[in-house]
Amino acid sequence: MKNKRNILIVGGGTAGWMAANLFAKQWVKKGFTITLLESEEIAPIGVGEGSTPYIKQLFDRLEISEDEWMPKCNATYKNGIEFTNWTNKPGYESYFHPFAMDLDSFHFNTFKEHIMFRRRGTNINVHPDDYFVMSQLTSQNRLPFAGPNFPFKAHYAYHFDSALLGKFLKENAVKLGVKHIQGKVTQVEVHLNYDIAAVHTQKGQRIEADFFVDCTGFRALLIDKTLKVPFLSYQDSLLNDAAVAIPSEKKLTLSPKTISDALSNGWRWEIPLTNRIGNGYVYSSQHLQSDAAETELRRVLGEGADNMEARHLKMRVGRSEKHWEKNCLAVGLSQGFIEPLEATALQIVQVTIEQFIEQYERGKYQASYRDFFNDGVNAAFDHIRDYIMVHYLANNRNDSQYWKDCRGDLKISDSLRQILEVWSAGENLDFELERQAISKYYPSLSWHVILSGMGVFPRSSDQVSQISKQIEVQKNNIQKYIHRCLVNYQD
Repeated sequence: MKNKRNILIVGGGTAGWMAANLFAKQWVKKGFTITLLESEEIAPIGVGEGSTPYIKQLFDRLEISEDEWMPKCNATYKNGIEFTNWTNKPGYESYFHPFAMDLDSFHFNTFKEHIMFRRRGTNINVHPDDYFVMSQLTSQNRLPFAGPNFPFKAHYAYHFDSALLGKFLKENAVKLGVKHIQGKVTQVEVHLNYDIAAVHTQKGQRIEADFFVDCTGFRALLIDKTLKVPFLSYQDSLLNDAAVAIPSEKKLTLSPKTISDALSNGWRWEIPLTNRIGNGYVYSSQHLQSDAAETELRRVLGEGADNMEARHLKMRVGRSEKHWEKNCLAVGLSQGFIEPLEATALQIVQVTIEQFIEQYERGKYQASYRDFFNDGVNAAFDHIRDYIMVHYLANNRNDSQYWKDCRGDLKISDSLRQILEVWSAGENLDFELERQAISKYYPSLSWHVILSGMGVFPRSSDQVSQISKQIEVQKNNIQKYIHRCLVNYQD
C-alpha cells in the first residue's frame, strides 16, 4: 500500500489550523501535501479563550515566540484558576488551582502530609492557598517571571482571543506551506471499502486526498455523518450542555487568572484579555432556559456589559468512540467536547494531533497503531471527565435543584470511585494515582488541591493535639518562605 501523503483538513477554526501547523512543521519537508478547506459561511465557535500550560509546547514546537503571537491575539498570562462559590463550607468558599513551580517542590510533601492528618480527623486548618507560591503570587497580580538571580521554573498558561489565535495560526500555516481553499462541503464521496475518497463543494470542486481530518465542529461531517462512528455522551455524568457568552469592558488592572464562579444553575468564566474581558455562563438546559441564563449573567456583569451582544451555544458533551477511523482523523469539537471548566479543550486537540503524528510515523504511515492511538485519546477524555466531575460531586449547595442533582444519581467511573474512596479513607492518594497510571492527565498536585480546596474532609476532632501545634509551626515557616520568594517577581 502506498504511503498516504496527501492530507486534507476539512474545517478551519483553532483546531483546524493547529492541525495544519503541526502537520506542516513535521511533514512538508518529507513530501506531504497539507491542504485546509474551510467555508466562509460557517463561523467557528470561537469562545474558548483559556488554556493549560501544555499549549506552550505548541508555540515552542512551531518556534513562535510570545512576543510574536501574544500581542496579535490580545493575550495575557494565566497562573491558574480561582474557583468561587462552589461550596459554602466555612473556610472553603473559594480556592485557587495553581500551576506548578519548582519552588513548590520544597514543601509539597509537607502539604500532602498536612492533608493526610486532616483527612484522618486532626484538628488543623489545611487550605491549598496557604501552600503554593503561585497562589499568593496571583493574589498580588504578579507574573511568574523572576530575574536571572532567581532561576526557578514556573509553569503558566495564556488567555487569548480565540478568533485572533485562529487567524494567526492560519497565517503561520500558509508560511509553512499549507494550501488554503475556500468552499463549503456539500457531499462526501467514499470508496467501496468505505474509506473517504473526496469531498465536493458547492462551487463544483472535487477534492481528493489520501487522508482526511475532520475539523467540522459539532457537525462531525466526516467521522459521524459519513463514517457513522458512534458518539458516547457524557450526559449521565456531566449535566451542563449549554452556554451564553457576553464580553465586557476591560479592567484597569489585569489579574493573571481565570475565574470560575458558581451561579444558580452552573458556573461563569471570567477571562482577562488586553482589550476586553471574556465572560460566559455554562449551565444545564434541563434546569435553566437560555433567556434566564443570559439575564442572570448580565446581572452579575453589571453595566460593563449592558450594550454587549450575547452568543448562545449548545454543547454536545462526550466523545467519539473512535477518533481515527478508516482514513479519517477527528480533531476538535468533531471528536468530542468537555465543558471548559479546566480549559482542557485545546490541550485535547493538541494531544490528539501530536499522538496521531507519532503513531502514524511509527506505523510507517499506515494504520498499524490506530487502535493504540484511539485507546490513548479515549483515556484522556475519560480521565478529564472524571476530574471535571469532582467539582460537582464535592459541592454542598442546596439553593437550586441543579446543585442537588450534580451530586445525585450520576454515573461515576470505577477509576474515580476508587480515587474518592482512597481519599475518604485517609489512605495514600499518590499510590492510587500511580496504580491507575493516570498522573499524566491530572497530577498529584491537582487532585490534592481540588479535594482540599473544596473542603472534602471528615469532621475533625475538637481537641488541639501536639501534632496540630507542630503543623501550625510548619505552616508559618512555609508562609515566611513564600513571602521571601514573592519579592523576586514583577507585577
